[in-house]
Amino acid sequence: MDETPYLFRGINILKTDSSVLISSSRYLNNPALREWMATELLRRNGPDVPTPAGAYRLSFIIKEIQDFPEIDRLFEHERRRFPELDRFLSERFVSTYTKEDLAKLPPGSVGGIYYKQLLDKNYQINIVPVYEAKGHYDYWLLRSGQVHDWEHIITHGGFDSLGEVTTGFARLENIYKFFSPELAGELTAMQFLLSLRFLTRMGLHYPTVWHDMWAAADRGRRAGRASDCYVLRRYEDVLSLTPAAARQVLGVREVDDTADTTRPSEIWDGRIRG
Repeated sequence: MDETPYLFRGINILKTDSSVLISSSRYLNNPALREWMATELLRRNGPDVPTPAGAYRLSFIIKEIQDFPEIDRLFEHERRRFPELDRFLSERFVSTYTKEDLAKLPPGSVGGIYYKQLLDKNYQINIVPVYEAKGHYDYWLLRSGQVHDWEHIITHGGFDSLGEVTTGFARLENIYKFFSPELAGELTAMQFLLSLRFLTRMGLHYPTVWHDMWAAADRGRRAGRASDCYVLRRYEDVLSLTPAAARQVLGVREVDDTADTTRPSEIWDGRIRG
């Protein structure tokens, strides 16, 4: 009788001549990503390493792993069946808005709300400085960084930690709704890992925000599924509108604009006790 525990059956230990860790996963093969995952998924939160710093580090790691020419090929294939993507890639629109431009917009508008955040939190108008994109995926990354903060306003993901969860899961769902699974997997690799770290650290260290965290994820997923392909839209066209009016233009639906994630974010960040 086979004494091997049931769940251990079928394991086949492979041999290799490699002198370093190696697997069939390009992600597992990357030492920097292994260290990032261990740190960012398991650590507690603290002011010594703010949460956004993890995103900045991951962006360099993922770019090192991904095959940009192959992703560009996937974009070329996808644009043949997807007119909105074809237009997005053809125009390669890059925002040139400045703080001074935003200051002229109404206080309750998308641009006005964003301008207040820039002042109150000392944000930069571009997460990554504008550069000349070398290909389709490079442009996608540039543009995604430009619209990230506006997506917070459009999806009603607050400018706080749990707000990142809402905005992140909305983008994940929206991309998987409109793009082929193969391309969507490449486009969301970084966003998936960034969103996942909120959930693991919540479960391990901040159980009092369990319900708040999952509610934030659910709100984002619901809006992303219900909406048109807003990740390709030109937000600059709606900056003078209120968030509600902008959502109508962009085709963003089922947004819960009553949610307030301020207190659970403060607990998750470790600023107050839950």
